[in-house]
Amino acid sequence: MLQAAETRYNSMPYIRCGNSGLKLPGVSLGLWHNFGVNADSENMKKLIFTAFDNGITHFDLANNYGPEPGRAEINFGKILREHLSEYRDEMIISTKAGYDMWKGPYGNWGSRKYLLASLDQSLKRMGLEYVDIFYHHRMDPETPLEETMGALAQAVKSGKALYVGISNYDGETLEKAAALLNDYKCPFIINQNRYNIFDRTIENNGLKDTAGKLGKGIIAFSPLAQGLLTDRYLDGIPEDSRIKTDSRFLKESALTAEKMDQIKQLNELAEKRGQTLAEMALAWILKDGIVTSVLIGASRPEQILDNIKALENTSFTKEELNLIDKIVL
Repeated sequence: MLQAAETRYNSMPYIRCGNSGLKLPGVSLGLWHNFGVNADSENMKKLIFTAFDNGITHFDLANNYGPEPGRAEINFGKILREHLSEYRDEMIISTKAGYDMWKGPYGNWGSRKYLLASLDQSLKRMGLEYVDIFYHHRMDPETPLEETMGALAQAVKSGKALYVGISNYDGETLEKAAALLNDYKCPFIINQNRYNIFDRTIENNGLKDTAGKLGKGIIAFSPLAQGLLTDRYLDGIPEDSRIKTDSRFLKESALTAEKMDQIKQLNELAEKRGQTLAEMALAWILKDGIVTSVLIGASRPEQILDNIKALENTSFTKEELNLIDKIVL
């Protein structure tokens, strides 16, 4: 059993999630990568322990995280059961359903059948009675929104989730979903969306403004653009980089000459701010108080510690913000 660091709450800021009573750490840990079937068990433990010892209380999963689908929940559940069970009430554990999970017509999208069955499976894999946040992972163009939101409300009513969220929605659908969940008196508190200096989709589709207006939190995934917003590629593509070893989500074609020039210019600005590029990129997301938390991934404990340093300076001058926009837009 882990003896957690007594200093774990000394420096991490905890930010209120919209208008709810729940606070999340400024940096949360996602288990999208590095918790699959072939992941090193000792390294997985080190990642979780390092995060928790440094104030990261929120651990984010989904039913299909792996590889294989479900494996990240199994691995996390084992670590929780064997080493962290006494700290369960100090942790925020979230999971999602919405992408392809099992064969047949009931293992995908947003039906009541799929969402509630998937939540039961996730709880079994992790060995939990409830999750703190249960998300619908993506908009479903065919299932009525009333059905999907009703399933989320049922997850809370059954005691299997404390709060609910939606992921990869746009601003218009967010507003409709919020109205439905309000009618159901369901504690909908958070949106999870991709957001980084390079990807401003939630600004362009109205999600960020709508979330602020409705008093809902935002947690940003892919805050470092799959590693582009780090010093990893300043001198080319390393042989052990994700582009070389796992190109499912980051293609070599993404590193155009123009993109490399943008990365170098952003790195120069970060150095002037006394930050690494990664630190500046994470700080940029939190700059205006609308985003509640940045969701990082890590393959090494040192990366977690480096990312937490971004919270030391999330203020930007108007000139810095204008320069960032000029570089990338």
